[in-house]
Order: sequence, then structure tokens, then C-alpha cells
Amino acid sequence: MDLSALALPIVQAPLAGGPSTPELAAAVSAAGGLGFLAAGYRTAESVRSDIAAVRALTDAPFGVNIFVPSPGPADQAAVQAYAGRLRGESERYGVPLGAPVADDDGWRGKLDVVTAERVPVVSFTFGTPPREVAGELRASGCLVLVTVTTPDEAVAAYESGADALVAQGVEAGGHRGGFTDDDTDFGLLALLRLVLRATPLPVVAAGGIADGAGVAAVLAAGAVAAQLGTAFLRTPEAGTSPAHREALGSRRLTAVTRAFTGRRARGLVNRFLREHTAEAPSAYPQVHHLTAPLRAAARRAGDAEGVNLWAGQGHALAEEVPAGELVRRLATEAAEALDRAARRWR
Repeated sequence: MDLSALALPIVQAPLAGGPSTPELAAAVSAAGGLGFLAAGYRTAESVRSDIAAVRALTDAPFGVNIFVPSPGPADQAAVQAYAGRLRGESERYGVPLGAPVADDDGWRGKLDVVTAERVPVVSFTFGTPPREVAGELRASGCLVLVTVTTPDEAVAAYESGADALVAQGVEAGGHRGGFTDDDTDFGLLALLRLVLRATPLPVVAAGGIADGAGVAAVLAAGAVAAQLGTAFLRTPEAGTSPAHREALGSRRLTAVTRAFTGRRARGLVNRFLREHTAEAPSAYPQVHHLTAPLRAAARRAGDAEGVNLWAGQGHALAEEVPAGELVRRLATEAAEALDRAARRWR
């Protein structure tokens, strides 16, 4: 598949952790964009089932996103110290903390599924797949995308065999998708221009884009398409929890935190984020597993103060409209914005 062949230059971010559904991916793809399924936190067989569900809804191309396993061990002493700090949260929600285990999120099994199912587009977050993996996918007809947050990561992904890149600016909601969990951050526009200079690959721009003018801006700056995540969280097809949906309609600020998963991610500021960000260690997926029961209990209770409310800086622009309608509106608004800008120079 060639990303430049998309009818509309709109990519739906994968949205792992609940918001991703086959209905959302299918609606975006059927409207002319590129919908994505999130394989993160799912079993290989549930991913296979989701792929079948999308194909039952549309013949249009779609993608699946896979997490690259985290390299190296975590600081177990820091994880245990954080667990001790969270005991009050355990008492608050009446559930035990999860076991802070390390795992690879079913890496090989999910690769086998997307290869066997010949998924049109496979994207990777938290790293670049080895060259042999990219080769296997390409041989099965899959286009390989890699999420990058720095120009150096873009070069590494190119050298590993990526077909295209997703340049994720610091404005983006959810996890920072780069190869490491450090504090190196680039705003989207600067990152996009640097990545385009660093490799010859087509680049999808992601981070803080939530309306047609934002889409137009990154297309004018050289992106082949715009990737939006937060903008789709309030669509009826998304599996976003009620507490999360309601919070997105507010004007809360966002901040980057490791408090929920042990890896830097941007979400709406709430009590849990404020109280635990400073002490949260860099330990993914251990902290993710540790806090999972707390977050599940907060969702069940409808408590927006105890759950990760992933959101980009443009979250106030998100609207409650069907996903297909949103894709078409974004494309129309982007075309109008580009035309207005071009007329200024005629």
C-alpha cells in the first residue's frame, strides 16, 4: 500500500487500552482515511478476531499497531518503592495492586498474526523492528511504519527497513512512542521538518492535530498524512470510557507523566497524575501492570481522578461526531485551509 494513495490524508491513531475498536478503524477506513487497530495489551487471538471484524465491515485498507518490547531490566527497588506509595490507592479503590511483571506483550504471536493475515499496514511503537521482521512483513504485503520522536530515531528506523515514519511531536496524547523513555522532546513542526531532512521516507505527522486547519498545516510542511488520536476519542465508535469522554470536554491542562504505566505519556491532569508523577519510576511495563487494577476500578466507579485520561494538547477541539463524518469534515476543512493560504500568495 502507498500512503499517498489514500483518498483522504487522515490516519486514526491506534488508541490502545480501550478506545480502539474494529468499528472505529472500519469507519475511518471506509470514509477514505486509514483506520488502525491497537494490538497493545491484547492477545494475539483477540487481534486476529479484531482484524476479521474490520474486514467484515469494510474492504478498505487498515492498519494494526504493535508495541516493540522494552529493552533491559527495570530498577526493581524503584518499582517496589512506588508500589509502597500506591498502597493508599489500593485501599481507596478496594483492590490489590497488580504484579509488576515484565513481558513482551505477546510480540512474536502478534507478528505471526499480522503476517499471516496480510494486514495492509503494520505500525510499531516504542522502537523499530529488526530488519528481518520488516522483511517478513514486507514479503507478506504489509507496509511497515515506525513511530519516531527524534531525527536520530528516524534514521535508525530507515536503516532497519521501515517503509514510512510516524513523526510524533510532544503535543501528542498517550504514550511517547519513541525508542527510549528519556526526556528528549520535539514539537511536531520542528520534528517533521527535521525528519523529512534526515531520511527520504514519507512521513505521517502526529501530535496535537484535532481539526482541519491542523491537518492542512502538516500537509503544507511536507507530511503525506496527518495522524489524529484524541480527535477520535469522543466518536460513538470509540471504546472510550464515559469518565474519559466527559473529561475530554473540559478545558483541563495536559501533562506528561509516568505515574500510570512507568513510561512517559500525556494525559489530562487529575488527582492521580498530580500526586504520583514525581515518584513514578521509568519502568514499563512493570508499572503498567502494577496500576492496572487501580485504573480498572476507577473506570468502573466512573472516577476520572484515578484513571489515565490520555489526551493531546488539542483535546478541547474534539467533538462528538461519527468517525466517518469526522474524517470527511477534516479533509474538507484542510482543503479549504490550504486554499485560503494559497490565495494569500496569488
